[in-house]
Amino acid sequence: MSTTFNRSSHPSDLRITDMRVLNLQGLPFRASAIRLDTNQGLSGYGEVRDGASATYALMLKSRLVGLNPCNVDQVFRRIRQFGGHGRQGGGVSGVEMALCDLAGKAYGIPAYMLAGGRFRDRVLVYADTPSLANPQDMGAGLKARMEQGYRFLKMDLGIDLLRDREDMLAAPPAMLDSTQIMHPFTGIRITARGLEALAAYVETVRSVIGYEVPLALDHFGHIGVESCIQLAHALEPFALAWLEDLIPWQLTAQWRRITESVRTPTCTGEDIYLRDGFEPLLAAQAVGIIHPDLATSGGILETRRIGDRAQEQGISMAMHSAGSPISFLASVHCAAATENFLVLENHSVDIPHWDDLLEGIPKPLVRDGWAPVPEGPGLGFKSLNLEVARDFLDDRHPRHFDMATDEWNDEHAHDRLWS
Repeated sequence: MSTTFNRSSHPSDLRITDMRVLNLQGLPFRASAIRLDTNQGLSGYGEVRDGASATYALMLKSRLVGLNPCNVDQVFRRIRQFGGHGRQGGGVSGVEMALCDLAGKAYGIPAYMLAGGRFRDRVLVYADTPSLANPQDMGAGLKARMEQGYRFLKMDLGIDLLRDREDMLAAPPAMLDSTQIMHPFTGIRITARGLEALAAYVETVRSVIGYEVPLALDHFGHIGVESCIQLAHALEPFALAWLEDLIPWQLTAQWRRITESVRTPTCTGEDIYLRDGFEPLLAAQAVGIIHPDLATSGGILETRRIGDRAQEQGISMAMHSAGSPISFLASVHCAAATENFLVLENHSVDIPHWDDLLEGIPKPLVRDGWAPVPEGPGLGFKSLNLEVARDFLDDRHPRHFDMATDEWNDEHAHDRLWS
C-alpha cells in the first residue's frame, strides 16, 4: 500500500523573495508586523516587538532574500549577530517567528513541532491590569479579571504611589523624576512609613481578590538593593507569585543577593537577548523565575532553549508579552514546547478587536484564562486582516504591506566576526 505525503509546498525549493512591514499602534504599544514572501506564494509573519524600530528587521532583508526559510536554525545563526538586548533584539526575533511560520506552512505542521513537540495543549495566561491609586479600586479591577476567567494576575506596585505623601520616600534632588539612571545609582530609599503604606496597599488588594489566585508585582521604581530587600520582606505575608524587575537584569551579583535575602520568588528577563544573555543569571541561580519576551530573546526555538537551560538549574520560565497577536501566538507555541513553562502574559485584554487582526484561526485567542495551542500550520493563522489593521495603523510612522522595501535590497557588509 502506498502513502502520499501531502505538504503545502515544495520545501527544498522554497526561497525568500521579499520582506514587507506594517507599523501598528495601540496594541497597547507600537509594534511592527513583518511578512516574508516566497517564490511559492507562501508568506510567513513575525513581529518586531513593542517600542522597537522596524529598521531592525529591514536591515536583515538583503541577508535573507534567496535563503530557504525551512532551514530555520541555519538562517537564525546567520542573522543573530545583528540583534541585541532590549528592543534591539526585535528584528532577529521577528524574523525567526516568520521563519517558523513559513517552515510550518511548508511542511503543514504547527510551529511547536519545530521546537520538538508540545507538553500541553493549552497555555495558562496571566492578565496585566492598569494601575489605580486606590487599592480598593485596584482590587476590584483584578477581581474583574477573575470574572473574565483569569486565574493568574499581575499588577504594578511602585514608588509613584508614595510620591506626594509625607515621609514616604527619601531621595536626592531630581532623582524621583529620572528614568534614565539605573536603580543602584539613584539613592532613592523607601522609608519605614513608605514600606507600611505599600504593604497596606497589597493587603487591601488581597482582601478583595483573596488568596486562591497567584498575584505577581512589577514596576517598583528605580530603588536600590536595600530598599528592594526591605520591600520584599514587608510583602512576604501576601503570598506573591513573584517580584519582577526589581533592578536591571545585568546586575547578576545584586540579583543573587536579593534572591538569597527574601522568601518571595524573584523574576526578570524581558530585555535579555539569546541564551548567552541569560547564562550569568542562570549559572548563579540569581533569580527564581526567568521571564523572557520571545520578541527580544531570539524567537521560538532560542527561547525554548533558554527554558531548557533554566530547567537544568531548577528554575521555571514565565513569558512576557506586550505586542500583537502574532508575537502572542509565537509565545503560545514556545510555551507549549517548554516543559518548565509557568504562565504567559496577555497585555491586551482591554484592546477591542485585538485578536481580529488575524484571519483563519478560532477566536478568542484567550478563553477563560487559557490560550489553546493552535493546530494549524505555522503559527496557526492564515493572514492578517488588513481591514482591521487600518484601525491600528501607526499614524506617526506610516508603513504598510503595499509599500515596497526595495531600498533595503542591497544593504551589504562583510558580516563575518572572525578572521
